[in-house]
Amino acid sequence: MIWVDEKVRLLVQGITGHQGKFHTRAMKEFGTNIVAGVTPGKGGTSVEDVPVYDSVEEAMEMKPNASIIFVPAPYASDAVIEALDAGIKLIVVITENIPFHDTIKFVNYAKYKHATLIGPNCPGIVSPGKTKIGIFPNHIFVEGNVGVASRSGTLTYEIVNELSSAGIGQSTCVGLGGDPVTGTNFIDALDAFERDEETDAIVLVGEIGGTAEEEAAEFIEKKISKPVYAYIAGRTAPEGKRMGHAGAIISGGKGTANSKIEAFKKAGVKIARFPSEIAKIMKNDKKIW
Repeated sequence: MIWVDEKVRLLVQGITGHQGKFHTRAMKEFGTNIVAGVTPGKGGTSVEDVPVYDSVEEAMEMKPNASIIFVPAPYASDAVIEALDAGIKLIVVITENIPFHDTIKFVNYAKYKHATLIGPNCPGIVSPGKTKIGIFPNHIFVEGNVGVASRSGTLTYEIVNELSSAGIGQSTCVGLGGDPVTGTNFIDALDAFERDEETDAIVLVGEIGGTAEEEAAEFIEKKISKPVYAYIAGRTAPEGKRMGHAGAIISGGKGTANSKIEAFKKAGVKIARFPSEIAKIMKNDKKIW
């Protein structure tokens, strides 16, 4: 288990908005134990039989140990800090378009509070058969022993679906988010998967921009004993153009698809050219499957 299991007692901040309502229902259908929601001014109501409170402080009477943020971008930072101040140690920030300086503030505050923060602008985290904190489609997951960490939500869905269709189940899948600054990165996920007894192999889904994949490759060389497989999006991106996420910025020769692929190859990571190839490569790796 990394970060989430059936013991999660989830708080939904922004539960009465359209996204909050929709995904509260979907998370409950997955089996997530949602104990409370927060929307200022809506205290005393309920969403999907989940009691709604005016503040996180009030909602703490339901003893949540994790929170998911659906609060609109201008107020998301305050929502995260409110949860951290209440003592919640796992926070998943789904909200996108949060101002850069707001993100820096709450990411560093989470570190100060010794809390795990996933996101922002991410699909969340899921442990099949246990719990889901996020917006992943419910039906694509199968319980198993492969850990997945990704910078891209939709690519995660595609690759997980390919794995499940090939009979390769997942232990935990975590969407890191595509912003330049995130609370949890590839190295955090790799370290957690390496320590996790339920994870026997790791899949990384990266993309052009930033140096997260190159740094992950160095960490894999030094610290990871489990087999790692990867897919890098953006091999055909025009040179000098920013593509996709805000974090997809190439600079100083690092951040290109080729530099990431070469770094992973040097670390012994097996690379797929297309998302559909990950499952095939893993199936053909007789040492593992």
